[in-house]
Amino acid sequence: MTAPSLARFLRARRDATPPESAGLRGNTRRRVPGLRREEVAMLADVSVDYYVRLEQGRETGPSAQVLDSLADALALDDDGRGHLYRLAGLAPRPRADLVGGRVDPHLLRLMDSWAGTPALIVNAAYDVLARNVLGDALFCGFAVSRNLLEKVFLDPASRSFYADWRLAAENSVAGIRLAEGRAPEHPRIRAVVDGLVGASPEFARLWARNQARGKRMEVKEFVHPAVGELTLWMHTFDVAQAPGQQLLCYQAEPGSRSAEALALLGSVSAGAAPGTNRAGSPPGRGGRASGTRPG
Repeated sequence: MTAPSLARFLRARRDATPPESAGLRGNTRRRVPGLRREEVAMLADVSVDYYVRLEQGRETGPSAQVLDSLADALALDDDGRGHLYRLAGLAPRPRADLVGGRVDPHLLRLMDSWAGTPALIVNAAYDVLARNVLGDALFCGFAVSRNLLEKVFLDPASRSFYADWRLAAENSVAGIRLAEGRAPEHPRIRAVVDGLVGASPEFARLWARNQARGKRMEVKEFVHPAVGELTLWMHTFDVAQAPGQQLLCYQAEPGSRSAEALALLGSVSAGAAPGTNRAGSPPGRGGRASGTRPG
């Protein structure tokens, strides 16, 4: 990663860090939205001149100790800290193609066995590589795009499908920012980002905030056109044999209204053709996952 990328990240996170979070007093006369450069330097215990050089891209190769101090000063979480390390060139590169399109057939069969659990497999570019029948039904198919980011920003129906669309949008952009930091030159990740920057002003605005955060277990709220409101726990698992792939599973609280709605959605989708799992290659990549049908 180049020094300019590290510089842009530091500037963006400094602007987004309120003085109060660092134990500093804010006031209406401040000329910057977040911390001043000299405040970050003081909190990180580095010279102001050194920090200014970092933000200007003139300083390369900061030590791990300096990065830890900067992460603390800017109140970065674990994902943000890891992203900062990668930008500085101190984290190992992933060993495999992050957006490969082949999904293990055994994993596909496992997903098919979960009749009551919506499940998707995505790559680092958020392309949906596979989904079981209930996963397809939950997301109302992928008529606009089999890429979750493009679905969020380019599918008009997503505005009503996500109960809190803005939160879904922010989380999606933070996730692709993290992936871009891990593989900054990957053509598929670059294509998704560049396409959305040009097609969606909202994506471009969120992208400029430079937030980096991965998926984790969290509550997702949907308003499905067929069954109404759904509150589901989303669990995310890295696929060990395919670095960059993630398995996303959605579950409702047993006995809840959402569990009843999910069961109803399952009964509606049960008429799908045999061989329930749908999988294919991400856009721009040839071939199919073996033993599956294209989505």
